[in-house]
Amino acid sequence: MRLDKPRIPPLSSEQWDDEAAEVMKGFVARGNVANIFTTMANHPKLLRRWLVFANHILSKSTLDARAREILILRIGYLCRAEYEWAQHVVIGKRSGLSDDEIKGIAEGPGSTRLPEPREQLLLKAVDELHSDAFISDATWAGLAEHYETEQLMDIVFTVGQYNLVSMALNSFGVQLDAGLPTFKETT
Repeated sequence: MRLDKPRIPPLSSEQWDDEAAEVMKGFVARGNVANIFTTMANHPKLLRRWLVFANHILSKSTLDARAREILILRIGYLCRAEYEWAQHVVIGKRSGLSDDEIKGIAEGPGSTRLPEPREQLLLKAVDELHSDAFISDATWAGLAEHYETEQLMDIVFTVGQYNLVSMALNSFGVQLDAGLPTFKETT
């Protein structure tokens, strides 16, 4: 973790105002009151609006879960967002990624742990977006052999969404939820 304590403390349910309680109702019902959401409860208007976009990326994207998780894990790793990485190691495993493949995502393009060409292209696209905010013509052309237009758009927006989330998590000092794996344990 970049910070050993939060800059913006997570709020307990007793501290939520009426708007935060309304937004958090679904998380409470599912038993998924993670630190990211209790931290975002400090700004319930932002949380409500951000969740609409985040829900598209995580649940309604045209990408299959495996491709989505490769993108999210790679950008989380590049941003050194340990909270993001840890959450998506768990989600990635539920999406079919093995421990070895997750290590390959950390290693990046060229890793022999993810030998499939389209997955190598996903890693390359993330690295290019992270370093230059642009997918090169060669990488784009390669991706276009495997993905349709809406999927190409979802690739860019997935990386952008989780780059933004990584910035917030790192800057706010959101701490790992109990039981989440660390970088050291998974890379």
